Amino acid sequence: MSTPHRSPRRPGLLGSALAALVTVVAVCAGDAVARVFPYGPRHRSINDLGNQFVPFHAHLWDLLHGRAGGGLLLNWQSGYGTSFLPDFGTYLASPFAVLVGLFPRQDIDLAVYVVTVLKTAAAAAAMAWLLRTQRRGPAWAAGLLGASYALCGWSVIEASYNPMWLDGLIAFPLLCLTGEWALRARRPVAAVVVVALCWTANFYTAYMATLGAVLVLLVRLLLIRSGTARSLRALARAALTTVLGVALSMPVLLPLFLSSKQAYPGWFKPFVPVATEDLLARLLPATYSFSSPALFIGTGALLLAAALPFHRTVAGRERLLWTGLVLLVLLSFQWMPTHLAWHLFATPNGSPYRQTFVLAGIVVMAAWAGLTSAGPPRPWALAGGAAVLAAVLLAASGSGLATPWGLALFGGGLAPAGAAWWALRHRRLVLPAVAVLALVLVAQAAATTAHGQRGKLAGLDDYPVWGAAHTARAGALEAAGGWPAYRTDAGRPALTGNDPMLLGGEGGAYYSSHTPDLFTRTMMALGAGWTSRGRNVQSLDNPVTDAVFSVGARLRPDGTIARAEVPPLVTVRPPGPEPAYGASPFANQELLLGARVYEAPVSPGVCRAGTEAFLWAPEYNATARLADGPSFRLNANPPRNRAALQPMGVSQGRPSQLVFDAPAPTHWELSCLDRPRLEAAVAALRASAATSLRVTSSGIRAELPPNTTGTAVLAAPAIAGWTCNGRPAAARLGLVAIPLDGHTAVIACTFRPPGLVPGLAVAGASLLALVAFVRATRPAPRDGRRNAPPISRRGVSRGHSLSQLMKRPQTIPATRRGSRSTTP
Repeated sequence: MSTPHRSPRRPGLLGSALAALVTVVAVCAGDAVARVFPYGPRHRSINDLGNQFVPFHAHLWDLLHGRAGGGLLLNWQSGYGTSFLPDFGTYLASPFAVLVGLFPRQDIDLAVYVVTVLKTAAAAAAMAWLLRTQRRGPAWAAGLLGASYALCGWSVIEASYNPMWLDGLIAFPLLCLTGEWALRARRPVAAVVVVALCWTANFYTAYMATLGAVLVLLVRLLLIRSGTARSLRALARAALTTVLGVALSMPVLLPLFLSSKQAYPGWFKPFVPVATEDLLARLLPATYSFSSPALFIGTGALLLAAALPFHRTVAGRERLLWTGLVLLVLLSFQWMPTHLAWHLFATPNGSPYRQTFVLAGIVVMAAWAGLTSAGPPRPWALAGGAAVLAAVLLAASGSGLATPWGLALFGGGLAPAGAAWWALRHRRLVLPAVAVLALVLVAQAAATTAHGQRGKLAGLDDYPVWGAAHTARAGALEAAGGWPAYRTDAGRPALTGNDPMLLGGEGGAYYSSHTPDLFTRTMMALGAGWTSRGRNVQSLDNPVTDAVFSVGARLRPDGTIARAEVPPLVTVRPPGPEPAYGASPFANQELLLGARVYEAPVSPGVCRAGTEAFLWAPEYNATARLADGPSFRLNANPPRNRAALQPMGVSQGRPSQLVFDAPAPTHWELSCLDRPRLEAAVAALRASAATSLRVTSSGIRAELPPNTTGTAVLAAPAIAGWTCNGRPAAARLGLVAIPLDGHTAVIACTFRPPGLVPGLAVAGASLLALVAFVRATRPAPRDGRRNAPPISRRGVSRGHSLSQLMKRPQTIPATRRGSRSTTP
């Protein structure tokens, strides 16, 4: 039978400070060993880190300093104008992100690195705080276990180049902390705020963290054995705070969800469970694989968790529940239905084990439960745990993922970790033992960090940090800028998929999880190239599309600026039937421009002398050239990459025969641009275009010549959210369109992300519900207790409301008689 105990004292900061310190030392040491930025010459910006996160944080820097093109709702710089709130919610909503504003802009790579390290340290501190909230225990143990969690393989290998995922690493212990508050009927307002912050910072990993927190709360309730009624009230409190917190985040989440549904579909890779020996190999330090879970966690924590089933001084119920939860979560990684449940019922693009951090946290909690329930394991329990880990080591040695360094570090760390835990049973050996455990953890985590960096550099794209080339390009773009009279494009070849945000200008390049389907398909119809299976749309170097999108200045590869007379952002097309794109990008460009400007070759592969040759070969992956001109590289790798329509140069007639330097592709087309025709078409558009423009952070206002009829076209993708003159905007060939009746002289278009207004309404309702709940559960005055209704033997007052019952403080019984702990 359980006996009641008083609530625990405050956890204190010592354990959290130690956890953060050990984490920072290990991460920085690993990066230094790998000689990656900022400690060496190797690039750190791997894959999406350089392609998305650094440019998005650069755009945030511009927003914070009032220099960005657009605002929180609309990004005028990318994709010829795209919704920004979903990108903000996906990549930049973390409270840590604003810290980049404290750095010089040219140090944006360093700023993102510092934010990454701080996030990892914050996760360690949060876990240490949670552990000492769950159960009293030594600060040094909480600190080391908190650091073990933050330094798990998923964190230092996977999340280190997806910094938004690190918000989930922080969220898991924080959401478990709200569960502890629900158990004690404490801090309902703080719990709601914590949930809202976690879900706003990164809803994707917060969802996984919430699932993990629910499992932890269920285990805690089963251990407490406080009765069905109290358990249900605790679950009700946890559910209520979670619902209210998620509702508060809806102004960001709802637009984000709707934007995801409108995004160009990414690639789908069927889920295939990894082989058992590969799964176990990822428990070792210094292993790397993109398609298996990075399960590494420091040997010290792993040994404690493995010894728990043999630690007979711990209550059998506690050993069973924590060990069972660890195994259950691990097995859920390998089964398709639970795999889908972890990932919002959709197999993710890329790494398929993004929930791994939850398992690391549960392992740490299991280790803490055994340590604080009955002290360090006895020798025979440690021997049992060591035997389990030895079996893991033996099985993992047969995997191709295991490295000699990983096997040596795992086996070499097992003996000192076991000796340190045994020595901790003697008080005079505490300091040496703690030092040994810390050194083992730092060495293994640093090695894992370094090995992961090298593995990513060998297998993924990398991008240079800000340097002289960036400065030169950014300076040229700034000098050439003329927004909103015309756009300035960062050009090709690009440094990243988001050069407009990183370097400046208002170009067509854009890479995001929210790249609109409409934008990708429109640019594809016009001949643009892409990577990342259509979500990374590249700038299209073509004078016809530049005219359509009002690109008056374009950065060339040699650093010079090419200028052209272009129409303004708002032009007018004459009345006529609704056009539709066809198969040829050249015909589609003419359709969008409203004039014929291309001509067919005079003979196969030969353009008329004086015209400009353009090659469209979207599946060609080699070089091509005019016989008397330079070679141009087309980069195709279907379905991942699509080659862009390529300018080949001015034709000299027969000497400028098109030449493929590899076998010719199956589908290709050569067309010849007549520059005088293009100039005449541009002049005609300018003559009937808007006479004045005013662009705001979320819209545009244009004045047209009197009595204008036809269709006004805004040179921006017609994504959902545009409203013009009080009505939802129409679309013409993928661009925003406004029908004109001859009486409209002013066009006022504003952009509001779909879901923003309903999200604000939901958040407002949640706030009102929270206020009502707090008022209803406010404790009664002391002098009114004499008249309080009697409490039945079941602990339920017949005269109290449900909200009052949910708020009533309760004592938390211990999990086992004679336990050293004063709380479960």
